[in-house]
Amino acid sequence: MKRFRTRMEPVRVAVVGAGVIGFSTAVCIAEVLPSCSVTLLAERFSPDTTSDGAAGILFAAEFPDIPLERQRRWFKDSFDHLLAIAQSEHSPEAGVFLSTGWQIFKDVPANKKPFWSDLVIGFRQMADEELKRFPDHKFGQVFTTIKCECSSYLPWLKKRFMKAGGQVEQKRINSLQELSSSFDIIVNCSGLGSKTLVGDPHVYPVRGQVLKLEAPWLQHFTRDSDGKTYIYPGIHSVTVGGTRQEGDWRLQVDEGDTKSILERCSALEPSLRKAKVLSKWVGLRPSRRNPRVEREAVQLNGRQVAVVHNYGHGGWGVTLAWGTALDAVGLVRQCLHERRPQAKL
Repeated sequence: MKRFRTRMEPVRVAVVGAGVIGFSTAVCIAEVLPSCSVTLLAERFSPDTTSDGAAGILFAAEFPDIPLERQRRWFKDSFDHLLAIAQSEHSPEAGVFLSTGWQIFKDVPANKKPFWSDLVIGFRQMADEELKRFPDHKFGQVFTTIKCECSSYLPWLKKRFMKAGGQVEQKRINSLQELSSSFDIIVNCSGLGSKTLVGDPHVYPVRGQVLKLEAPWLQHFTRDSDGKTYIYPGIHSVTVGGTRQEGDWRLQVDEGDTKSILERCSALEPSLRKAKVLSKWVGLRPSRRNPRVEREAVQLNGRQVAVVHNYGHGGWGVTLAWGTALDAVGLVRQCLHERRPQAKL
């Protein structure tokens, strides 16, 4: 006898990708939409995701084609979410804490106040006295932001997801067709994998290499405005970097890059010459001119399936993860309304 699904059965949602975007989105859907049964599928989980090596400090660049108001909302939602964790008892386990420091510029920027300047804490221009320690730089900003260490944060999010009833499956997904018979809605958070998974030619890698140093005396972050040279003190080590090599797929550590990183960072912070190198890491940022946070209807194995995309954040994944996850929840909610217009959600 054929069994008909009743209206009360949960809507089956697949989230593809276990980086900071995938887990943030999966948690938001599982917690906000109880009518959904959420399964997160990925080939690699922490500590083997791109997010794991990210410095995870909340900054943002402007994307050219997304309304600034939407970008501000993404940043604010993420900042507020992580600030609540940083100020709670979960801070050590989640690896989320406040971090104060400087962003310095070799030339005075055209825009002295980025769009997020009022969303972080205590943003101000550096005094001339403070800038003296960086003689090659003419301008700087001081503020307190948040550092989120994904090697702790991702396992913490996974526990939160499973507590909300979510399920996790380790599996390589080569095509959305594989999911079409088991799920009603697919949420694609596959980052760089979207190049092949959904055939997006606009996604490209930006190779990043970082080192972890033992330098417990450092308390403040320093970031050169070019985004290539930075020093971010963390809980167990200091992350120094970096590289921004567009279109470069190499995952091997490049010793030339290692030398360059140590030289550049030691020029800003001479005490690092005495620091021990604990590890070296390479990751490929899933970059795109603009992140793709939208939905579409896709024909899979003869049926129309709603697909929500949330990927292409480049080096700003940790910064924007919770904000874009909430947007993705809104898109999933729209899909639910269209599936069951008579149901109250």
